Amino acid sequence: MEREELAAWLRLTLTPGVGNGAARKLLAAFGLPGSIFTRSLTALTQVVGPVHAASLLATPPGLAGLLETTWAWLNPVTAPGAKAATPEHRQILVLGDASYPASLLNIEDPPLMLYLAGAAQREEKEPESHAGKAQTAAKLIANSINLNACSVNSVAIVGSRNPTPQGLENARQFARGLSAAGVTVVSGLALGVDGAAHEGALEGVGLLDAGRIATIAVIGTGLDRVYPSRHRALAHAITRNGVIISEYPLGTPPLAANFPKRNRIIAGLAQGTLVVEAALKSGSLITARLASEQGKEVFAIPGSIHAVQSKGCHYLIRQGAKLVESVPDILEDLKLEFTINSVAGYACSEPILATISAENALLEALGFDPVSLDALQARTGLDTPALQAQLMALELNDQVARLPGGLFQRLVKA
Repeated sequence: MEREELAAWLRLTLTPGVGNGAARKLLAAFGLPGSIFTRSLTALTQVVGPVHAASLLATPPGLAGLLETTWAWLNPVTAPGAKAATPEHRQILVLGDASYPASLLNIEDPPLMLYLAGAAQREEKEPESHAGKAQTAAKLIANSINLNACSVNSVAIVGSRNPTPQGLENARQFARGLSAAGVTVVSGLALGVDGAAHEGALEGVGLLDAGRIATIAVIGTGLDRVYPSRHRALAHAITRNGVIISEYPLGTPPLAANFPKRNRIIAGLAQGTLVVEAALKSGSLITARLASEQGKEVFAIPGSIHAVQSKGCHYLIRQGAKLVESVPDILEDLKLEFTINSVAGYACSEPILATISAENALLEALGFDPVSLDALQARTGLDTPALQAQLMALELNDQVARLPGGLFQRLVKA
């Protein structure tokens, strides 16, 4: 993208009162943004009305600074002989680009601009002339992030920011299994289920092909910020084997309204959406609703009837979401192309709720719901010191988690 073209797109997105809907009308009427700003007040008024037309003819405050920041972000300067400070590929896609994700064109409000940072795919370009054939091979290879390619085989995994330990494990294991089967995992880089999903996808990609897009993180801030900050290391890991996407300009802070809005992009990029854990009023249910409205499948993992984090999943199942227990449940339903046989047998072929050895009486007494120490004593007949000693051993072995309120829960691994 040339600097002048970038300036016109930024001006369009910064113009007060001109949202995505009005901008699309202007693009349909006049073509590229550079052409919009050459039109008369009368011509603009016929498309968006007098107030917005007047705004379009005034340069938005902050445009020059944002242009400088964005241009520098796209074209980082590295001193000769120095190691690149930003090894990830950076790219901006605009509505109408040939590389713009086709799946987003069908959502209700496709973003005008997408900022991308991550692992670029290398693709050979045909030379335009005989003289061009004499160019070096390096010049015939272009780096780009191909969202169309990875969104063909993709599943969104979303859920609670405050999941149970079992919810975290389920998110990580489902993501790991999907990624190992060649599926791109899409999520939102939030705390809880989102973070576990990205981590699992990055673990799974190593089982198959470390050069492909393992996961896509759609965020609600500018790409020059990481929110939450504790996911900074995870964000850097994603840019090595995945992509981080935002529709918001650089410098955009974590505004509350941006996060529900970005959920339409998460649902739009994926072929189906898996909800791991969610309360009845949560952003995860917004993503599931958007996926359903887009005609895509929604999957949900059932949980304890006593857990608040399971209420949303149970609601979705009652509304028609597919109850799933394993990765193949999703792969088979979506008829996704996958390569399970090529990953040394790892495909989560057994349900996530696998059987844990029945020889341990305490694990059997725990069941799968959170339980208090008093209830465990009643079930097992063990005195307090013996019971606490056994629980501590199971905690150290990652078979039991200690929850707030003095509760314990059995953990199940795939």
